[in-house]
Amino acid sequence: MPLRIADLLARPELNLSVTYDVPAGQLDRTVEAATVSDLLHPGKWLQGGELLMTIGLVLPMEPAACRAYVQDVTEGGAACLALGLGRGLPYQKAPAPLVDAAREAGLPLLTVPDEVPFIAVTKAVFDARADEQRTVLQRAFATQRRLTAAATDSGLQPMLEEWTAATGVGATVLDPLGRLLATGGGQSAPPPAARDLVERVAARGLRGSASSTAGGRQLEVQPLGARRLRGLLLLTGSPDAAARAVVPGLVSLLSLELERRHLMDEPERRRRSALLAELLSDEEGPAGRAHGILAAAGLHDDRVRGVVVEPPAADPADSGPYDIAADLALAVPGGLVRVAESGLVEAVVGAGLDVRDVLGRFAPRCPAGIGPLAPPDTVRVSLRQAAGLLGVSRASGVPEEARQSAASRLLLDLGDRRTLHGYADAVLGPLDLADHGEELLTTLAAWLETGGAWDATSRRLGVHRHTVRNRLDKAMDLTGRRLDDPDDRFDLWLATRIRSGGDIPAGGPGRP
Repeated sequence: MPLRIADLLARPELNLSVTYDVPAGQLDRTVEAATVSDLLHPGKWLQGGELLMTIGLVLPMEPAACRAYVQDVTEGGAACLALGLGRGLPYQKAPAPLVDAAREAGLPLLTVPDEVPFIAVTKAVFDARADEQRTVLQRAFATQRRLTAAATDSGLQPMLEEWTAATGVGATVLDPLGRLLATGGGQSAPPPAARDLVERVAARGLRGSASSTAGGRQLEVQPLGARRLRGLLLLTGSPDAAARAVVPGLVSLLSLELERRHLMDEPERRRRSALLAELLSDEEGPAGRAHGILAAAGLHDDRVRGVVVEPPAADPADSGPYDIAADLALAVPGGLVRVAESGLVEAVVGAGLDVRDVLGRFAPRCPAGIGPLAPPDTVRVSLRQAAGLLGVSRASGVPEEARQSAASRLLLDLGDRRTLHGYADAVLGPLDLADHGEELLTTLAAWLETGGAWDATSRRLGVHRHTVRNRLDKAMDLTGRRLDDPDDRFDLWLATRIRSGGDIPAGGPGRP
């Protein structure tokens, strides 16, 4: 318990006295240290919370000068002022101008009797402070032992409950996306005010914590994990000195538990990786097979998309691709993730996932392609388109989506043929895998080259105009594009020009 002025007054061996009727609230001030100074302006030498003792050797007795002296002491942060009295000293009792100045400033003024040396007061203060710190350490060690014992139960919940019972501070563990994993002491879900704080710390990874105050409550977020972010600890309340000393130990124990869970999840990640390999292995599988594989993984969406990430170049022994794959597997409920033989990280995710947010969190600065939504049976097409966008993403520095029309404008300036052909594969990939795909591609290219003239396209191909329309309708269904959308039309035109190997005219695609 902190040492107060009232505690010093209660010590009979010190025999300290107050010089006026000091309000009880002022006697509850904490004394951090004791010091002696007979300077006329001691304030600048104080740090705050001191019991300042003086014999008043140069203390002026004019009321204005006394007020200036007391103001200087008060502004220095002293908890109280003590005047030494006795034979051979300047004062045998507290002078009235000093008492009046202290009363006006709200500064407790004590007297130290002749038989009590200043060193006795100093030792009493520092002994009390040492006892206080010893008590804090004992409480911290006791709490740490309780947390360590709870950690042997292999669970987050027991540790959080022990922490809250010992400290009175609420504790919640969240995953890197802010989803609740465990909470202690009957705490509910994190308060809405903590959302921004959690997102700010999660975006920084393991590089720092953050705290704020909301609704009169202190909020603090600490990152959890060893080499990579595995979770977040949210503390709700104001830890005292003993609890504050245990926070690093709590973070370490929770981090170890999350790393243990991560290792225990490895068989499940391998199983889901095998499911993705099975999903992609057979392009001519029976109808509904892909639905069954995704349902076995917990993904029941009617539309899914492929995502491909290119991990940063590193030492061959580095586990970077597998770390990214494990992070993505955690972030995509029901999604399938694997590291392909090429070293790329491939994933199939549901329609409702904010892919850009996940990539920004777990694969920052990595080239990434995001395929369009597709039925599960054709998800390999979405993955192929995502892979085709890696070159574009590498050049732009951000993840690229198959439906981003801005990518086509970017490609006009790139000039790299491999990137251009990757873009063409991303746009026209669904037609490559379709029955009579070459026929659909030829019809689409002819229609675009004639500026969307149906009769001219029909004459060029030697087929009826209704046949042209039927082929193009099928091509648009497969690609998810629209011929009446200028951006889609430009993307299709550029992709067919790249495939044909022809030069790109300055005028761009024709108009009807």
